[in-house]
Amino acid sequence: MLLPINDVMALIEKKEILSLAADEKLLEKLPKGNWIAGTIPYFMSQNHGEESKDKIFVNRFPEFIKDFKIKYYNEKELSNIPKDAPENGFSLIIIPATSKAHISYAHNAPNYEDIFLKPIIGWISGVHLDDLGTIKPKVFNGQTGEKNETNALVMHLTLPSNKMANIGIINIFEQGDGDTIEFDTEGFTVKDCLINGKQHNFSEYLLNGKIDTKLPLVADYCGAMVNVSFQSIDEKDKIVNFYAPVFKDVQYKIAKPIGDYVKEFTTHLEKDKIEPIFSCNCILNYLYSELNNRKTGNIIGPITFGEIAYQLLNQTLTYLELKDV
Repeated sequence: MLLPINDVMALIEKKEILSLAADEKLLEKLPKGNWIAGTIPYFMSQNHGEESKDKIFVNRFPEFIKDFKIKYYNEKELSNIPKDAPENGFSLIIIPATSKAHISYAHNAPNYEDIFLKPIIGWISGVHLDDLGTIKPKVFNGQTGEKNETNALVMHLTLPSNKMANIGIINIFEQGDGDTIEFDTEGFTVKDCLINGKQHNFSEYLLNGKIDTKLPLVADYCGAMVNVSFQSIDEKDKIVNFYAPVFKDVQYKIAKPIGDYVKEFTTHLEKDKIEPIFSCNCILNYLYSELNNRKTGNIIGPITFGEIAYQLLNQTLTYLELKDV
């Protein structure tokens, strides 16, 4: 929940295990303890969606979790995350947006050994949108007090034998009925593409077709819908920038339009009866769906520059539940 700094300090002094999200200046004031954090000033609080630079979002992990470790990973070490993860537990990862670790994880995570066998949940830290380009997103290791703008930070948590972690993804987008889009290059930036098998400049295709780039590209991975969100169109250089990479040999379509986001979202929540101990939602959902001062069921958490459920995702909500075995 979203709390004033003094309440968070009290939890740290009690040696609770915490995941935090807040403005950088607030996180710098916290004492050392059993916590990790990322920078962001947008939240789905216990009341509604809101923006705050004077409160901290807190995820408190259950008292039955006794064993945990916190570790930084640079872009060359990220493949070790599943190897370092506990046999029964989960790993919470926070990566600074646009960092080398962010780019490397986005490109390579699906190919890490055992990546889909160990529960890995997390988010991409960011900044206030007015500060883009002037302040860098960061992560904080509460045990050492160190902050970092380059590397991923992971808290590996071990669960008792009678509990197990379950990761879920809520994606209200699905493929539309339009053209099939493929790319012959991979990455966050593209120039050309294949539209129904024919070569096109992608920026011209989007502009000439008046495509609503608030709707992501959607790929169908064996029934799982995975979004790639648009960041910008560079009309001068005729390139398109994304918030996550596109891949070769994958068929994408522009998503179907969404009517009432909160209604769609609440339908998923009521159907799945989710009770997460951690969740996060995407900044693009927050902006495009005007979630400020609106509530999304019982799901609370940071509003992020990207979500991680094993791999990097866009325009989704990801969550972690603990189940009895």
